[in-house]
Amino acid sequence: MGSEEEPSQMRRALVDSLAGAISGGISRTVTSPLDVIKIRFQVQLEPTTSWGVLQRDVYGPSKYTGLLQATKDILREEGLPGFWRGNVPALLMYMPYTAIQFTVLHKLKTFASGSSRTEDHLHLSPYLSYVSGALAGCAATVGSYPFDLLRTILASQGEPKVYPNMRSAFVDIIKTRGVRGLYSGLSPTLVEIIPYAGLQFGSYDTFKRSMMSWNRYKYSHLNLGSEDDSVSSFQLFLCGFAAGTFSKAACHPLDVVKKRFQIEGLKRHPRYGARIESSTYKGMYHALKEIVAKEGFGGLYKGLFPSLVKSAPAGAVTFVAYEYISDWLESILIVIYLCLEEAAVPLDLAVDTRIGSKAGVE
Repeated sequence: MGSEEEPSQMRRALVDSLAGAISGGISRTVTSPLDVIKIRFQVQLEPTTSWGVLQRDVYGPSKYTGLLQATKDILREEGLPGFWRGNVPALLMYMPYTAIQFTVLHKLKTFASGSSRTEDHLHLSPYLSYVSGALAGCAATVGSYPFDLLRTILASQGEPKVYPNMRSAFVDIIKTRGVRGLYSGLSPTLVEIIPYAGLQFGSYDTFKRSMMSWNRYKYSHLNLGSEDDSVSSFQLFLCGFAAGTFSKAACHPLDVVKKRFQIEGLKRHPRYGARIESSTYKGMYHALKEIVAKEGFGGLYKGLFPSLVKSAPAGAVTFVAYEYISDWLESILIVIYLCLEEAAVPLDLAVDTRIGSKAGVE
């Protein structure tokens, strides 16, 4: 029994990791332009709205003051490739991140429900869904964090470039900040990811259960034929969209703090605004206080609009792509497994026949 279950568990882990990596890569590439704009807003000390520029005079003039203005500026100064700046380390971060996240999530839900079937995981209590999502997010963050740091630095540097490529950024960080420099901002990231991943996966399961209940009601009460609670691709998209919006809006201030830690000491061109010098923030709580004191509460929500515009479809694309890719990979791996089993049967029969003939001769 154990030998039969092991290939199934290994196959499921392979499906989860591959589907997670592919869906993460698709989502990351599609939404990269909005992520670049969001990061530029988050690391800008000056106000990011025209109203904020008039209200506060702590810093100099603002480089970016709105989504449309930022889009035009980046396109004019850096060209179309500017919107995909830092996308290689982002993919190197996001693909293993989503692979680890979905794999660990499935393992945790399997442990909690006592079943490896995805259908049974939907019957878990919301509390267990949130906790599983939070733990999976933590594991994925620790495993992929250095790439997240490199992505933020490359996406925020602007023109002229401080680092021409990912390798030069990596070498300089090691030389100036040591290996610990690759994990700058990890603490606020983990504090952010626990509620963020918990809310994202927990709310996605909750929305999906609600959608299934609505489908059952629709078919049973509106005389639409046989009862069917399966969720359509559009409904999955809506669930992912809502989950992405809800979780990102709730945790955005911690994401701003994380980005500030990640670019401390980056010598950007002065036209991008005041630099964040090394050791500007002594800790997460100090960073929150400093941002509120100098930039107002609005400083904690810099980049929220492009973040929501990016996160909602990104969450939707990730979840829908994962659901379909995992089903597709599962089918392919089952076919391969059955073909290998069939190929092994004649071999086993041949071996048995040879052994039997030898025994007869003796």
